[in-house]
Amino acid sequence: MGKHVVVGSGQVGSHVAGKLLAQGHEVAVVTRSGSGPEGAVKVAADISDRAALIEATKGADVLYNCVNPKYHRWLTDWPPMAESFLAAAEASGAVYVMLGNLYPYGPVDGPMTEDLPLASANPKFRVRAKMWRDALAAHEAGRIRTTEVRGSDFFGPGASDQSYLGGRFLEPLRAGKAIQLVYPPDMPHSWTYLPDVADALIVAGGDERAWGRPWHVPTGDPLSFREMGERMAALLGRPAPKFAQLPWPLVRVAGLFSPMIGELGHVRYQFTQPFVLDSSAFQTTFGVEPTPIEVALKATLEA
Repeated sequence: MGKHVVVGSGQVGSHVAGKLLAQGHEVAVVTRSGSGPEGAVKVAADISDRAALIEATKGADVLYNCVNPKYHRWLTDWPPMAESFLAAAEASGAVYVMLGNLYPYGPVDGPMTEDLPLASANPKFRVRAKMWRDALAAHEAGRIRTTEVRGSDFFGPGASDQSYLGGRFLEPLRAGKAIQLVYPPDMPHSWTYLPDVADALIVAGGDERAWGRPWHVPTGDPLSFREMGERMAALLGRPAPKFAQLPWPLVRVAGLFSPMIGELGHVRYQFTQPFVLDSSAFQTTFGVEPTPIEVALKATLEA
């Protein structure tokens, strides 16, 4: 059994730590507040404090970056944290596993594969692209061992209140009320199940075949908001839900007063055309399949 350091205890970090503990590993969870699951060593630290993160990762075999600042703070918060992670990975010798996302690709035609260029012109998404390029450069220079695992929009037990399929979707669904959306309800979209994200991160950290390149989390076939809602409603024994799409000009006005709503415009392209993740490389290489959608939805509704 090895020592694993999980930085972040949110919707992904909590799953990673829990799975590692269940496997019998020594697990340290690093957060600003010192929170974490029972059984883990809980470390309170400022992630941008290089010395603090180096100290927390001493003797680690694998270091997982599962933190995610609020979108409107990516430009200021990510760079110093990214530097701390690289310094800690180099000092400890731990395999550095980054939780990534699909934003750096920008709008694309067809399914997204890992060999696509990180071509987004959005400054926030370019920060994430730079994080990967810097880590990969350090890997290729022999200073660290690293990989990045990228998923689409998350859903499942423990999803944050920012999840498109979280409370704002589930509460009206359960109540038989119309589900309010800011995007079209019928566009095919890939959804990545949170426990599958955790499994992929753990596999990538422990298998040297994963190092030195990015991977996509095993993810099922794309389904629209409407299809996801109808499948959930069927599991609950309820009629198919109704949807109400908010006018985009109204969303833009609301964004003037809410930084988070203001960020929706940057990712709108992901919901106004098919947004499809191809995870076949990970599935073929490591023999890991996504959780069947009915199983995932049932667990989501029961959480």
